[in-house]
Amino acid sequence: MRVSRFHLDAPMDAGEHQLDGDLAHYIGRVLRLAPGAAIQVFNGSGQEWPGEVIEVAKKQVTVRLDPAIPGLPESALKVHLGQAMSRGERMDWAIQKAVELGANQITPLFTERCEVKLQGERADKRQAHWQQIAVSACEQCGRSVVPKVHPPTSLDVWLDDLQADLKLVLHHRTEQSLESLQRPDELALLIGPEGGLSREEIERAQKSGFKPARFGPRVLRTETAPVTALTLAQYLWGDI
Repeated sequence: MRVSRFHLDAPMDAGEHQLDGDLAHYIGRVLRLAPGAAIQVFNGSGQEWPGEVIEVAKKQVTVRLDPAIPGLPESALKVHLGQAMSRGERMDWAIQKAVELGANQITPLFTERCEVKLQGERADKRQAHWQQIAVSACEQCGRSVVPKVHPPTSLDVWLDDLQADLKLVLHHRTEQSLESLQRPDELALLIGPEGGLSREEIERAQKSGFKPARFGPRVLRTETAPVTALTLAQYLWGDI
């Protein structure tokens, strides 16, 4: 039987806990979990607390948690994804799948051909929304450590601040494949927007230590490219 997993951004320990707010509503009113239902709770520390639902009230759910157990191990390959922003569900989908495929950090990027304009309170709300996408993806895929979704930033700032053993800029105007590269411990992936990165942006990335790489003859959509890149990277150097 499938065990429902829930993220709680708080210190955890064994024993009884009262849950309220959106999480209690989700457990009791959306999932309709009854007393005795098995659950598993994690807080991003890498540990998991198995337990069960004890009581479901109108606005509160009581759960009992057992002592902590180790969560799913993270991939040995640490990946920081720089994803040019796209509109609507495409960006949500890219972040969700990047988390499922083991990305540790995600930075939404403003690029020359990016059509998304965010600043101030609107940017803060989008970041919070994308961070919740990451949390939900962890609940679904079994990860016990939640990747950080950084505030949206410009490509130039991201390039200047980035540290990684191997940096790859993905575009179709190169013949270099991943198989020709040495295994890294830390990988940075730069994914362009619809329409791709400009030639000048690719040149700036290369001056910052990025190597060009491609994944066959087909041009991938901006939300498909991180899925393909992360799958291949985890297969070659990670835990797939």
